[in-house]
Amino acid sequence: MPASGSKATEDLETLKSTVATALALLAQLQTPAAPTANATTTQVHALDLAHDAASLIRAHSTKLSLLIINKPFTASAITTVLRELVSGPLPGLASAVEHCDGAKYTKAMNEELKYQAGRVFTEFGTLVKAIPLDGKILSDDAKNGTGSSKGKGSLAMTGTVWQACDAVIGLKALGIAGLVIKKAEQYRATLKDALEELQEWGEEESDGEDDEGDTGSVDEDDAQAAVDDMFGNQRHIPSDDPEKIRPRLESSLKRLRLLSLMYQAVVKRRFKTLPKLPLPEYTAEQREDSNQSPKVVVCVDEVLDLMKVIPDMVDELASAFYELDGLDIDERMDQCFNSGLAAAQLLVRDWKGKEDEFTAWVQKFQLAMNKEVRSD
Repeated sequence: MPASGSKATEDLETLKSTVATALALLAQLQTPAAPTANATTTQVHALDLAHDAASLIRAHSTKLSLLIINKPFTASAITTVLRELVSGPLPGLASAVEHCDGAKYTKAMNEELKYQAGRVFTEFGTLVKAIPLDGKILSDDAKNGTGSSKGKGSLAMTGTVWQACDAVIGLKALGIAGLVIKKAEQYRATLKDALEELQEWGEEESDGEDDEGDTGSVDEDDAQAAVDDMFGNQRHIPSDDPEKIRPRLESSLKRLRLLSLMYQAVVKRRFKTLPKLPLPEYTAEQREDSNQSPKVVVCVDEVLDLMKVIPDMVDELASAFYELDGLDIDERMDQCFNSGLAAAQLLVRDWKGKEDEFTAWVQKFQLAMNKEVRSD
């Protein structure tokens, strides 16, 4: 018995040390690091590596979750699981992030993998902190997050780790093109929301300036003014429209609809026809003969950046309309619609640098946008 007790104590001390090591590693992995030279020269496929590492972390998290809630409590078994994670899958996932160079995988995938991997490290760290270090399994309250225990129980923590791992695992199947399409569709949905909100505002009638016959007290007026200020009560286009806001609104709505169509066309004609990324490594001579120019990734990043900021510009344009500020409206219109024209121009040729059906569509789009400018 004494020997058995001594072994249990020794195993528990080893577990405590291993937990501390795991938490220190997780903290280190969540600290951004500059890419190394090896990250850009090796042939490791970042999404494959991330998929495999996250799959192992998910499986080991399941083992860990079961070990800390089922009798008998076996410190050595928990230590083994942690050591396996510390020696392989956890640094492997961090390595995948390092290898996911934005210049090869697009900035969108680089940022997405970095974010999702960070979630894995954070959520797994929460589960590691729940490991009991007193030699006993977790109580039902600690397991289920009930009773006097604070926060989520270990089962819920495990589920959160699974979700984070699944998000990383899913990036391999989604692929770079899939992520680019997903982002573009999200930006288009935001743009459509802004368009609909501005359209609804334009359809609302002005309350007018005639206050004759108003029997409300001064105090009531003051109170209403305070409420309006609090909730950002919007002004509406007056019937005489001295600033010519209505024509500007109609022109803007037409061009915003064109922008929404442009997003849709870009997804169909360009993003869905992206070459397989990341592109192979070429020598300078091979690059000249290849249709798959490395500029593809740069172009995708630039277009996505524009598609992302345009909805924000539309929000600023809407604010200018709400203020009935003609000069600010004109400035915001130029900024917004010029960005849309720039995005389309970047994609005027296909990924092999040739003209196609979409080239003709872009030219028609540009004519329609510019026609609205001339008719303002």
